[in-house]
Amino acid sequence: MTTQTQIPSLNSLEYINYINEQGELPEQFMEKIGVYAIFDQNQTLQFVGYSRDVYLSLKQHLTRQPQLCYGVKVQTIDRPNRTLLEGIENAWIVENGSLPLGNGENKHLWINPIDVKLLMTHEEQRNYENPSNDELTQIQILKNVARRIEAETLSVLETRGLKTPIRFNPKLKEQGLLDLK
Repeated sequence: MTTQTQIPSLNSLEYINYINEQGELPEQFMEKIGVYAIFDQNQTLQFVGYSRDVYLSLKQHLTRQPQLCYGVKVQTIDRPNRTLLEGIENAWIVENGSLPLGNGENKHLWINPIDVKLLMTHEEQRNYENPSNDELTQIQILKNVARRIEAETLSVLETRGLKTPIRFNPKLKEQGLLDLK
């Protein structure tokens, strides 16, 4: 636990592999309130955030940005305190010396569901925008694109050795969104 006067430096915290040798995410952060820093394969800071359940947030970020989630540093606190969480988040960003890309122009890629419309192939885009399509046909096209992106994401995570089950919300696929259930 930390207090407002005692914000740990990012460098002082233990670097933890995002996916451990057993293929699991860091379960010690399940249902823990805290601030976390996510690093890429080169241990470059990519995103700093805070959450009421660090584990679920880490899982969500991994599905949204699997190519950028290789390590994490976490500071937990006992009680929700937005001022303290934001203070730690800001201190770590300042310590980093620059705003991580995930906290700047790419923040939407880290915090929002995956919008599969942005990931459509030219053919999928052409089919989706076909003026003769009714709403049900467009929904079916979105669901198919979402299934393709889901399969690609799960394949990348499997290649990385992830054993933790990942389940996307099936109802959001009709809207062209992928988010964990």
